[in-house]
Amino acid sequence: MDTPTITTDRLLLNRLGQADAPALFAYRSLPDVARFQSFEPNSMEDAEAFIRSCAGVEFGAAESWAQLAVRSKETDELLGDVGIHFLEEGTQQVEIGFTIAPKFQGRGLGSEAVCGLIDCLFGILTKHRVTASVDPRNAASMALLKSVGLRQEAHFHESLCFKGEWVDDVVWAMLRKEWLGLERRDT
Repeated sequence: MDTPTITTDRLLLNRLGQADAPALFAYRSLPDVARFQSFEPNSMEDAEAFIRSCAGVEFGAAESWAQLAVRSKETDELLGDVGIHFLEEGTQQVEIGFTIAPKFQGRGLGSEAVCGLIDCLFGILTKHRVTASVDPRNAASMALLKSVGLRQEAHFHESLCFKGEWVDDVVWAMLRKEWLGLERRDT
């Protein structure tokens, strides 16, 4: 399946390219960003290798992660990225993740990117269920997921050993029928 380009009022979500490596490295290597991320580049080479590995992933393949750039529609500047984990074949379920560079936070861009992504997942790809897994100390991500309409389904205490410490995991989710039934969002 070809990777879709997702368009919102202010954003384009599409494949990461090698030209994105400096910006990706700049925000993904910041301690406050890396704290909650599994991919933490230690060098520009790490960022370049990550982008190369993403290019080799077939969009929509079961048991794969696809990473998309979040770009300014006006300037094409990389503002962040979103990840989509296509779960087991036949489940019609996906897990999402998102990162917005700190200098672009507080403008509603994360919500807009997540809404655009979910519109694509439920609309074009007709997925049944979208989930997100969040460390509850990441208050901004928790608030974003709630604001776009996902519900908290579970809070697992010290269920993940992440970066050498036991952390909680909060699972958020929404069904396609729930998303399609929401009043139109400003995206």
